[in-house]
Amino acid sequence: MTATPIAAVLPTVNARIYPKGGLDVLSRDEVARLRDASTGMHDLLRRCALAVLTSGSASDDPRAARELYPDFDIEVHQQDRGVRIDLRHAPAMAFVDGEIIRGVAELLFAVVRDLAYTAMELDKGGGRDLDSSDGLTDSVFGLLRNARILHPADPNLVVCWGGHSISRDEYIYTKQVGYELGLRGLDICTGCGPGAMKGPMKGATIAHAKQRKRRVRYIGITEPGIIAAESPNPIVNHLVIMPDIEKRLEAFVRMGHGIIVFPGGVGTAEEILYLLGILLREENAELPFPLILTGPTASAPYFEQIDRFLRLTLGEAATSRYEIIVGDPERVAKRMAAGIRRVRENRIEHKDSFFFNWSIDIPLTFQKPFIPTHEAMAALDLHHGRKPHELAADLRRAFSGIVAGNVKEDGMRRIEEFGPFEIHGDHDMMQSLDALLRAFVEQRRMKIAGEYRPCYRVVT
Repeated sequence: MTATPIAAVLPTVNARIYPKGGLDVLSRDEVARLRDASTGMHDLLRRCALAVLTSGSASDDPRAARELYPDFDIEVHQQDRGVRIDLRHAPAMAFVDGEIIRGVAELLFAVVRDLAYTAMELDKGGGRDLDSSDGLTDSVFGLLRNARILHPADPNLVVCWGGHSISRDEYIYTKQVGYELGLRGLDICTGCGPGAMKGPMKGATIAHAKQRKRRVRYIGITEPGIIAAESPNPIVNHLVIMPDIEKRLEAFVRMGHGIIVFPGGVGTAEEILYLLGILLREENAELPFPLILTGPTASAPYFEQIDRFLRLTLGEAATSRYEIIVGDPERVAKRMAAGIRRVRENRIEHKDSFFFNWSIDIPLTFQKPFIPTHEAMAALDLHHGRKPHELAADLRRAFSGIVAGNVKEDGMRRIEEFGPFEIHGDHDMMQSLDALLRAFVEQRRMKIAGEYRPCYRVVT
């Protein structure tokens, strides 16, 4: 690899990189697809690559990096000796003394690997029926296996959800929980960004070092619409880019042995509704799946409001599937460790794998990609009288649409062109939803910086 400093909006370099391990070879067809501008694949590669090259960025504006590095470009070449990646006008922050930072390089290789796989396998279907639930689950498995993160070891992976825009006290608390999890030998999986996605990993690194645990996993699972707004944090050592938010959510649930939810905004609410909608199905009633909502003592009102919203919309049965623990990181870790032991026993009893939860039933309504157009958002059926898991599916889509309007380029463009999304439903449900969203805005959970302009209007 050689690097030559050049001038741009910010310091940049040109570089030539030869990946090692995990991305040894690509076919000519894969390389051609990655370079194809007509399909949008090259632009997608460029956006995702720029996101990892600015790993650790505090911005949550997907356009910010491109404005700072307008001339950045990436080319992937197939050679007899393997793969070569050429970077032009790449952010200098990704390099030290002319050499790309090793962790950043690994994330860059993951981008190329996952986009190449998605372009080939999912575009052709890979022999799978992508209109069936089993076919979509198999595609999620294929993506994770291609990323080499499915390990047949004892269950120990805790998924941590929470917002990228959280208070300092909340961030410190996520580190404390991560520390307690790490002391108990548990690995961490998050959405890979800043805030509550970084804190647990950071806390776990110290605990893992104390326990001399060397083979550790800090897994970040993202998708193309999110990664540009939430660049991977520097601790992530296994990055996976899923094709869409639905496959990303399924990956969390299939891989994780338990989930901890920290304070967050609409993305966190979307994740909670996704998981509860699945766990409330009769098919999953007896399936152990530890779910803990937690934060510092000052965050108690946040969880009280979330709890009220869930009781109103999904009913009292939903409360049996989660536990709220406030201000006690050690208790959170102990409860999670005990829950994962029950998961292990259940997997053994039902002969399910430790590394991928085949037993949990995820219906097609939770798997099919939702495109948040204004028409689709207005048509969501948010009314009482529906089965809890069906209502949860549409509530999840409502929050997913707001996430898109907040931080995804396609969603932001729709809002700029047609105005805010409109969300309709039963009066009491809309009042509760509006109050929850207003609280997110007041607590600055929607955006990291700047004044937030709502991309939605709740019709009450």
